[in-house]
Amino acid sequence: MSVSVDTVYQRVLAILNKEQRGYVTPQEFNLFANQAQMDLFEQYFYDINQFGRMHGNDTEFSDMLNILNEKIDIFEVTAAMTYAGAHWNPPVDLYRIGTLIYNDIEVERINKNEFLYINASPLLKPTNDRPIFVSSAAGYKVYGAAELTTGVTCNYIKRPATVVWGSNTVNGEAQYNSTLSVNFPLHESEETELVMKILELAGISTRELQVYQIAAQEEARNTQQEKS
Repeated sequence: MSVSVDTVYQRVLAILNKEQRGYVTPQEFNLFANQAQMDLFEQYFYDINQFGRMHGNDTEFSDMLNILNEKIDIFEVTAAMTYAGAHWNPPVDLYRIGTLIYNDIEVERINKNEFLYINASPLLKPTNDRPIFVSSAAGYKVYGAAELTTGVTCNYIKRPATVVWGSNTVNGEAQYNSTLSVNFPLHESEETELVMKILELAGISTRELQVYQIAAQEEARNTQQEKS
């Protein structure tokens, strides 16, 4: 499930041409595309927090929390972690950590102050059946009966892959090349939103206020429909 990078680019160019507002080069488009993708991706988590405080509905295919979770599920991954430098290191594409797992047991997350208290208490002291972990800038420390250095995996949300509209130059013009391209790894329903956001960025870049306003108005209308 993904959104074609070429489809989005061609729609952006078609709208700009219709409005006679210039041209977005492949290099510019790639920059705008990745900014738009991250804006949408990060908004998912804010929206989940907002809709989580509201009463949902009983309609399976229109409940906003279900829709948002479906979009985020694309990026949920379980992977092994690597132990090095006295810490467990997260995967390189980590965006948000979810659960650490040791021998099919969920590892409880605690802060450093709690660890000093818990580790000093015979009743609360971690065991291999009740492991804990502490997070820091260096990575993760996982404790059972002793510090655990093997067998830890994690469930996490990965960062979206970098989008690329790849091309070859033919007679001085860029021609789309699918083998050099990377599609948007977002849910296919995000195609229109991506086009609008890229047009906004293109309007700001070229100082074309009208392009920005048209795209911003359309995006606001779509957002209002989603949240009404």
